Amino acid sequence: MRDLVAGIRYLGKGQRWVAQHGRWWGFGLIPALIALVLYAGVLTALALWSGDIAAWATPFADGWGEPWQGLLRGVFVALLFAGGLTLSVLTFTAVTLLIGDPFYESLSRAVEESEGHCPPDPDRPLWQEIGIALRDSVHVLLRAAGFGILLFVLGFVPFLGQTVIPAVGFCVSGFFLAVELTSVAMQRREVPVRERLRLLRGRKGLAVGFGTPVVLLFLIPFVAVVLMPGAVAGATLLVRDLVPDGSEPPAPDEGTAAAGPEPAAPYYGQTGAPYGQHGAGAPYGQHGAAAPGQPGAQGGFGPAPAPFPPSQGQSQAPRYPHPPSGPGSSAGRPPAGW
Repeated sequence: MRDLVAGIRYLGKGQRWVAQHGRWWGFGLIPALIALVLYAGVLTALALWSGDIAAWATPFADGWGEPWQGLLRGVFVALLFAGGLTLSVLTFTAVTLLIGDPFYESLSRAVEESEGHCPPDPDRPLWQEIGIALRDSVHVLLRAAGFGILLFVLGFVPFLGQTVIPAVGFCVSGFFLAVELTSVAMQRREVPVRERLRLLRGRKGLAVGFGTPVVLLFLIPFVAVVLMPGAVAGATLLVRDLVPDGSEPPAPDEGTAAAGPEPAAPYYGQTGAPYGQHGAGAPYGQHGAAAPGQPGAQGGFGPAPAPFPPSQGQSQAPRYPHPPSGPGSSAGRPPAGW
């Protein structure tokens, strides 16, 4: 429920942003007006020819008497027009975004810059950007069409087809409309379309809360044109909170932070050197360690002397210095403590 309310708020924030920046609102109206003229012609043709389409699609009802023939074809016309209207709502956004890609790209960038940070645009020519947008829109619309066909069939189920299915249809349309509206800001972040769908599926309440009110408002004539710039602005604000833009460095892993900096690698002769290396802390049987029960078992014979530098031609320093020779010296005798 919290995500649902948050999605509605993003729509309100987008409309408030364009209201405060009237120049961008007027700039975003241009592609929506062009798309409106195209869709008005298509829906008018569908309304005029829907009766003929219903008669062509239901030839088995030609011999039915009244009122059954009229009832069946009346339901078919209503579902056909409702399906066409729903499809027009979904495709209106996609077509408007394709027509107005440069317009809405500039609008979305202005929204992000006003919020303090805008990710850099991908280094691609305009024709390639439009091609990617077209490919992504077709991918989304095919998925939406699959749900639309299923909901169209379920619309013939008594009671459910007139109550539950329309509500589910609006929610599904709202989800896919949110996917389309967020595509402008997502493309700037180079998020592929499958990843966009995955992100919004993980926050279904957010996507449905944002897109479903837009679907319902777009059913009102001319409202889609007026709300389209604010819908793009609201979708941009939604994406800023949904997708990290990479401007902040990644937080360190908690285990790594608790462990502290990694210790330096031990060098030759270091006290506490690991198994197999020289040093006073090496395990029993290695250089510099005393056998249990002998003097120096707790610490060997003291710290190992530093090795000669390599330049002196000796591969390793002697473990213990040679005693002086001559009269009175201790040469030939074991060191003290043995």
